[in-house]
Amino acid sequence: MKNLVVGVVLGAVMFTAGAVFTASKSDSEVLRETRDRQEIDELMWRYARALDTGNAHAYAALYTPDGQFSAGATATKGRDALKQMIAGTGRAGGAQPATPRPQLYHTTANHQIVFTGKDSARIDAYHITVAAGSGRETPPRVAGVGRSIDELVRVNGQWLIKSRNVAPMD
Repeated sequence: MKNLVVGVVLGAVMFTAGAVFTASKSDSEVLRETRDRQEIDELMWRYARALDTGNAHAYAALYTPDGQFSAGATATKGRDALKQMIAGTGRAGGAQPATPRPQLYHTTANHQIVFTGKDSARIDAYHITVAAGSGRETPPRVAGVGRSIDELVRVNGQWLIKSRNVAPMD
């Protein structure tokens, strides 16, 4: 009787393990997803560098042609508007600030990439922006902290930002 119980339990475990194994992703799916994650990480690194260096052209190129930053009525939409936002020409008359801003460093933390389709993904993350110091009188400071949601799509084989919301309401 004891052997019968052990046999039934082992059979159930093996059946369950087999069901889980057959429902798992194929090697090619795992490889594609791993490659996609790497490409998305590289995209977000280029995003931070373009933003930190003020490279408006590089920044806008990371978005889809109709991509947007922010949400709602104040969203900046389209590559031309995104370039203007970074270049500072979105100000009245293209005026530049009277004093130059300190170097900024944009970082993300605790990001999670979730694939919502073969060619679409969502990143949930926390973001931190640090303003560089310039000596004892002005030490480095945290300029901003928050949460972000990025919607990404693959266009012509390249991952791009469809929308970036750095102030989600949920």
